[in-house]
Amino acid sequence: MNTQQTTSPQKKAPGKLGLSLLVALVVGSIIGSGIFGLPQNMAAGAGAGAILIGWTVTGVGMLLLVRVYQMLSLRKPELDNGVYAYARALSGEYVGFNSAWGYWVSAWIGNVGYLVAAFGALGYFFPAFGKGNTLAAIIGASMVLWLIHALVLRGIQGAAVLNAVVTLAKIVPLLIFIGLVAMAFQLDTFRLNFWGDAKLGSVLDQVKSTMLVTVWVFIGIEGASVYSARARKREDVGWATVIGFLICLMLLMSVSLLSLGIYGQPELAGLKNPSMASVLEAAVGTWGAVLIYVGLIVSVGGGFLAWMLLAAESLFTPADGGVMPAWLAKQNSKGVPANALWLTNGMVQLFLVLTLFSEASYLTLISMSTAMILLPYLFSAAYGLLLAWRGEGEAQATRGGHHRSDVPIAALATVYCLWLLYAAGLKYLLLSALLYAPGAVVYLIAKRQRSEQPFEGREWAILAALVVLALVAAALLATGRLSI
Repeated sequence: MNTQQTTSPQKKAPGKLGLSLLVALVVGSIIGSGIFGLPQNMAAGAGAGAILIGWTVTGVGMLLLVRVYQMLSLRKPELDNGVYAYARALSGEYVGFNSAWGYWVSAWIGNVGYLVAAFGALGYFFPAFGKGNTLAAIIGASMVLWLIHALVLRGIQGAAVLNAVVTLAKIVPLLIFIGLVAMAFQLDTFRLNFWGDAKLGSVLDQVKSTMLVTVWVFIGIEGASVYSARARKREDVGWATVIGFLICLMLLMSVSLLSLGIYGQPELAGLKNPSMASVLEAAVGTWGAVLIYVGLIVSVGGGFLAWMLLAAESLFTPADGGVMPAWLAKQNSKGVPANALWLTNGMVQLFLVLTLFSEASYLTLISMSTAMILLPYLFSAAYGLLLAWRGEGEAQATRGGHHRSDVPIAALATVYCLWLLYAAGLKYLLLSALLYAPGAVVYLIAKRQRSEQPFEGREWAILAALVVLALVAAALLATGRLSI
């Protein structure tokens, strides 16, 4: 086990992000495009009863995971970029690298989705943008990409302040939606076919169908932890995670459940996305749909900015710790991880172009990116359980008032993460191996730059398992036995 500090403090810009900016980073990274399609996404595989159970499982499970991140910020305040650092401390450098790699891939693929969703929403007003993947849309998205890239290069603090402003702006249409739909809510509609049709399967199958959706919309709860090195106070990291989660849970559950009082499950499942627009249009008229489309554009713009920051940071800290190529640790005069930002947005640009030719491939990658985030979450929960069991950092945890409940909380969070892997299914785990395995080449380059042995002991076994899973996935795809 390697519990060594994973950053070089002398390279870091002074911490300048206070509690409010960290909360905005969490909320901004969670609330993006996902919430606007949530009514249809949840109803597509589950009835109202199963959706209620799904939200209960997700709410409790994610709260446990949030508490783990809060606890880890107290017990190990010296570890920066928790998604990477906790995995590294748990099982070594290669596991830490994979956690950071998977998180980064998930982040920039999500940003492709944000841009496509934003210009798809603009297509409601300007038909040339279509569903967000026409030539005009890709040109427009590319211009937005590099404009925001230039803005972030001018400083993290300014970008974080802008993210906070945009986050406040995008919550407004969500609150309007919740208020208006609550007034139009019909209890009889909500109760109709409460447990879903037989074609949806058992209640357990229906609950499982909600899991990847709820994980996708909650990705970002670790945002403050990823940016912990730039926090003004370390204790703010944990509180920002808790506050941001509770705000988002209220918004997500309200949007999902209230919509079931406007449309029944079959009708809701058949809506086109963003399904919030159709729901509000049914409640108040055409202007409701216009409001949601405008809200979506603002929301995905803010989510895109938040995830651009998180993606770059998820490369920078591991590079500073020696498990990513050294050039990714370079900062500009404003303290921005410039090379990491260039690589991240270069990948976004490449996949924006690919959406012109292969929409199906892009949609598959979105599903894979959701599955890829599950392992970093599991590593964090398992590391929290290990620390709590051993009593490491107990003095700091005691001052935070958490130590007595840390063991059961971390244990239940670990069980929840294992449940998510089960709910995701073998298909997405096999497909995600196709994105994890190539990272070994990047890791090998980083270790050779430092003249270090790249793989040791069980790391060879981990590498072999990833390669085998990737080859199995490729073979199944080639023979048509694994669909995408």
